[in-house]
Amino acid sequence: MAPPARTAIVCDTTAYLPTELVAERGIERISLYVSIDGEQRPELEIGDYSAFFERLRAAEGGATTSQPSIGDFVSVYEPLLADGREIVSIHISSGISGTVEAANQARERLIAEDRGGERIHVYDSRTACGGIGLCALAAAAEAAAGGDAEAALARAERARAELKMWFAIDTLEYLRRGGRIGGASAFIGSALKIKPILTLEEEITPVERVRTRARSIERLHDYARERHDSGADAWVVQHIRDDETAAALVDDAREIFGCEPVFVSEIGPVIGAHVGPGLLGIGSVTKAVLE
Repeated sequence: MAPPARTAIVCDTTAYLPTELVAERGIERISLYVSIDGEQRPELEIGDYSAFFERLRAAEGGATTSQPSIGDFVSVYEPLLADGREIVSIHISSGISGTVEAANQARERLIAEDRGGERIHVYDSRTACGGIGLCALAAAAEAAAGGDAEAALARAERARAELKMWFAIDTLEYLRRGGRIGGASAFIGSALKIKPILTLEEEITPVERVRTRARSIERLHDYARERHDSGADAWVVQHIRDDETAAALVDDAREIFGCEPVFVSEIGPVIGAHVGPGLLGIGSVTKAVLE
């Protein structure tokens, strides 16, 4: 078995990378937290998404989410630093979460305690979900090729510069309730009945409003064609509680891009708490940035 790369890649659970891919690429994960009815759990410990979303629908106050603690970060970083490794730590946009701030505070603590914290490089992905996943996979590819932390970080930045990720959501109600609506607030009001397409550039940003679910899915197909035409052929599909529509989008995207997806996954409770079930997303970068 080959020794681990000298640069370790860490990301958080809101990337929703498949577990087997995380293991294969040697990526470490740190969990955000979600609370319903006063019960807080790490996202990584929630295996039954169906039960979670049933509880979310029934919970009068919805759900709240929170970033990992400084201690959570220290416990992931410490053993990696003790092995003499550098760390590139890639996280959900600081525009919607305090995760990057907690990572930086853990780094500062490890520097102050002379435990190698200066070898940690924290990266604000300015995105979420599959976008973080693609940045982490790009960094992991560089690390596996022997790249140091600076090279791995530069590769993550390249992936982020190329990234486009669109999400069709079924309702704005959960975003409205949770207050994380960002630039999409313009869609609120009479627009709660629309099926918006959103992206995440620092914060949640509207792409366009459409009237029906079928039309929003059609627009995702259009975006896939645009991305293929621009040469961005490393693609992912994500969904929340909608295997069937996601599978149909994967089939169509496979034809459009002419290749298999980098990964397909279900978005879990932390992001799901804010957008609700029915989300469908597609994103892409170039294959070169992942190789």
